[in-house]
Amino acid sequence: MRAPRGRQGHQDHPLQTGRQGGHLRRRGDCQPRDQVCLSLELKPPPSAGRHAVIDVGTNSVKLLVATIVGRHITPVHETSVQTRLGKGFYQHHLLQAIAIRQTAEAVQRFAGQARDAGANTIRVLATNAAREARNSDALVRAVREASSLDLEIIPGELEADLVYQGVLSGCSNTNAGMMLIDVGGGSTEIIIGTGPHPKFSGSYPLGTVRLLESCPHGDPPSGDEREEVVARLRQQLETEIAPTMKGVMETFCLTSLQLIGTGGTSTLLARMVNSLEGYDRARIEATVLSIDDVTKWFDRLWSLPMAQRGRIVGLPPEKADVILAGVAIYQEIMKFWRLPSLGISMRGLRFGALLQGQVGQH
Repeated sequence: MRAPRGRQGHQDHPLQTGRQGGHLRRRGDCQPRDQVCLSLELKPPPSAGRHAVIDVGTNSVKLLVATIVGRHITPVHETSVQTRLGKGFYQHHLLQAIAIRQTAEAVQRFAGQARDAGANTIRVLATNAAREARNSDALVRAVREASSLDLEIIPGELEADLVYQGVLSGCSNTNAGMMLIDVGGGSTEIIIGTGPHPKFSGSYPLGTVRLLESCPHGDPPSGDEREEVVARLRQQLETEIAPTMKGVMETFCLTSLQLIGTGGTSTLLARMVNSLEGYDRARIEATVLSIDDVTKWFDRLWSLPMAQRGRIVGLPPEKADVILAGVAIYQEIMKFWRLPSLGISMRGLRFGALLQGQVGQH
């Protein structure tokens, strides 16, 4: 487990309408990533410089091309593709050759799209699977050969910090207390903060692909298999995650913090709640889920075979397996800390990386 850090003081719509428990309510602090292949095109000011970040995750590769003015980021083009870099990885911590090739090809394709969109710089980041892989050098080499770009394998602590800065870039009230959850394929980042720098950040070996591979199940999962996943998550929260957060929990009342989810799972939940066929940033970021909403989706998804899950509006068939682990992680985190609601941010790692660097490769 990446050691978390506790620190003492690490689009944009100033007011949105959120949905909770089927009723609309106003939400003004923070506005706030998925597909195969989802994309979004926006038109920024023609004079603004453009920069790109490619995020090589355990499950998907994602591209953001955006303009940056100060800390204001305007997306120009966003897309992602599922390459399953972490498939079959966690038993021996070796990336499979086919996953390496597919990932390198995705980076090559996205680099071309970024250049076509006018990006002056391109930054390529890799997260959990690449961090833990014994053969990560093979991935770095493949990406370099395919795209002529250097792959940065970033530590979990930096990943968490970039997620925080990315979400903060969409906040109208940067002094509001926030607890951010980024559920990825191989790890989950938890970040707590009230200003420009998070007070606590931790990266934990808890992700959708990792959880599914460690807890195989039938189709549909049995009740016992579902309970096994829940029990494992609760044990991990109690023995591995909560002890690292004792200091910050003595400072903050977690139930008073605004819980914000960023990453594929939270985006998928918002799309399913709103029956969105496509990619609607405004509606996704305006969605607020209660703990009851999340539990209802957990019960529904875990009761259906994968073919039926793949027919739910808003859930791409390719994501119908990993959504089980993702919704379970969110449900158990919310129950463990008695967090009443979940907001959604589509800003995260890639947005934070743009703010941190604003310098990359051409």
